[in-house]
Amino acid sequence: MCVKGLNIIAVLFGLAASGVLQVSGMRVYTSGDVEAVNGTDVRLKCTFDSSAKINPELVIVSWTFKPLSGGRVDSIFHYQQKPYLPPDGIFKKRVHWAGDIMGSDASIILREVKFIYNGTYTCQVTNPPDVHGPVGEIRLRVVKTASFNELLYLVLAIGGGIAAVVFCLIVIVSCRRCKRKHRQRQLEGDEEVPRKERKDPTACHPSRAVHLYLSETSIEIDSSDGMISDPSTGDPSSSEDEGPSSDDDDGGDSD
Repeated sequence: MCVKGLNIIAVLFGLAASGVLQVSGMRVYTSGDVEAVNGTDVRLKCTFDSSAKINPELVIVSWTFKPLSGGRVDSIFHYQQKPYLPPDGIFKKRVHWAGDIMGSDASIILREVKFIYNGTYTCQVTNPPDVHGPVGEIRLRVVKTASFNELLYLVLAIGGGIAAVVFCLIVIVSCRRCKRKHRQRQLEGDEEVPRKERKDPTACHPSRAVHLYLSETSIEIDSSDGMISDPSTGDPSSSEDEGPSSDDDDGGDSD
C-alpha cells in the first residue's frame, strides 16, 4: 500500500512538473493610487485576465469601498450580465458602469466626488472556472485643487496636442509647396521645348518672290502726268517684227 501511494504521488508530481496540471486563477489589474479634484468625475480603472474563455453570462464584478478613516467595507457596485447600482448610501446615483466584459474591462466612474469618498476601493472579478485570485485595490484621494504633477501632465498633454496639430499643418503646407514647385518646373520645361515653326500663309516661294520683284521694277511711272504706263514686255520677237517693217516702208518710199 505504501508503495502504491508513493507511485501515485510521484505520478501527480510529474504531471504537475510537466504542466499538465495547472491551477487556474484570475488576475486583476488596477491603477493603484488615484487623485481627483473635489466635485469632478474620476474613473477607477480595473482590468482582468482570465485563463478561461470569457463568458459574459458567468462573469461577476464586485466593487467595495472602505473609508480612509476606517470602518466597515461597503459594496458599492455589482455586475452580473448587467450593472446593479447602489440603491442608497453616499454612492447613490454617483457610480456608473464604464467597463466592457468582452474587452476584459471592469472599470467604473464616480461622479462629482466628495471628500467622504477618500478611501480604498477593491475590484474583484470571477469568470468560472477562474474564481480565485487576488483583488485589485485603488486608493482614492480627493483634493481641493489639482497637484503640481497633474497640472504638469495637463500642460504637457495640451502642449503635445498643439504641437501635433502644428506639425500636421507644417507637413500639409510643405507638401502643397512641393507640388506647386513641381508644377512650375513642369511648365518651365514645357516652355523651353522648341516650338515648331509655323509657315506664314502670306509668304511666297523664293522663286515667286523674285518674279514679283521683277514685275514691280518693270512698272514705269510717267513723271509728267503721274500715270502708270504699261510695263515693257521685253519680247525680242516683237522687236524683230517691227524692224523689217520699217525697212520695207523706207524701200517703198525710195522707189
